[in-house]
Amino acid sequence: MSTATSTPTGTGREPGRKTTHKHSQPSKRGRVQQRWLPWVFLAPTIVGMGIFTLLPIIASIALAFFRWDIISAPTFVGFDNFAEVVQDPTVRVSFVNTIVFVVVAVALQLGLALGLAIMVQEKLPAWLRVFFRSAFFFPLILSAASVSIFMRYLFNEQFGVVNWMLSLIGIPAVPWLTTPGGSAAVVILVYVWQNFGFSFLLFIGGLASIPVETYEAASIDGATGWRKHFYVTLPLLSPTTLVASVMAIINALQVFDQPYVLTRGGPGDSTRTAVMVIFESAFQRLEFGQASAIGVILTLIIMAITAAQFRLSKRFVFYQ
Repeated sequence: MSTATSTPTGTGREPGRKTTHKHSQPSKRGRVQQRWLPWVFLAPTIVGMGIFTLLPIIASIALAFFRWDIISAPTFVGFDNFAEVVQDPTVRVSFVNTIVFVVVAVALQLGLALGLAIMVQEKLPAWLRVFFRSAFFFPLILSAASVSIFMRYLFNEQFGVVNWMLSLIGIPAVPWLTTPGGSAAVVILVYVWQNFGFSFLLFIGGLASIPVETYEAASIDGATGWRKHFYVTLPLLSPTTLVASVMAIINALQVFDQPYVLTRGGPGDSTRTAVMVIFESAFQRLEFGQASAIGVILTLIIMAITAAQFRLSKRFVFYQ
């Protein structure tokens, strides 16, 4: 009898033979699409930044070397605009006011933000932390002009709520917005109140990143109270402090809304800032060349201060 040999069914191949799977390679057209597709999606952003950011910056720098009032054709004057800016007493006073404002406002902003961040992070339960984070950040999302208009009524000498509250404890009406010292104090207070929330959130995040074991080790070594914060919190929070201080100084050097709405730069020139002078030169006197020169000088000052901060950070910033 003959025996029949059977082959496995359903496999489609002979036993013992291995099949090889070929990986499909992208075609030339597919490779081109993979290469250019990201640039297609980035193109609107790149074009928008080029038109609305890069070109205005280049035009402003170039315009600083021309005299132009929109009506007549631009006239090249070289460095005359910069010479006039340096010799203008109003411009000098505005830069001095800006520097004084930055020193006082940034110190108050960072100090208030850090103190409140430590208090909220350590002394309050979790549900209250969420509330205060939102409450302190809320003024930042409001329009600076609308906030300044509201504060102008609050600090009015005749019918302001602030003077009414002071009268309840026997303090006479204070001319907040009609004296140099009072107007400068109001501008600083309004600016700090509206902007400290951003620094507060930065410090909250920095405090949350400090390991609990570090505080436990400090407590074992006998550090309590302010010593714990001085020797542990501040050094470990220095990277956050650097970021907060850089951003706070850059924003404060460009302050405009609060002094313009509250005091119009007065009384006299006591609250006139550098950006206010740029606005007045360009849109009130139509001296666009001089305004651009002031803007270039202010930009160089911002860059110099920022570079100095990062240079000094090598000594005072400690990374974990």
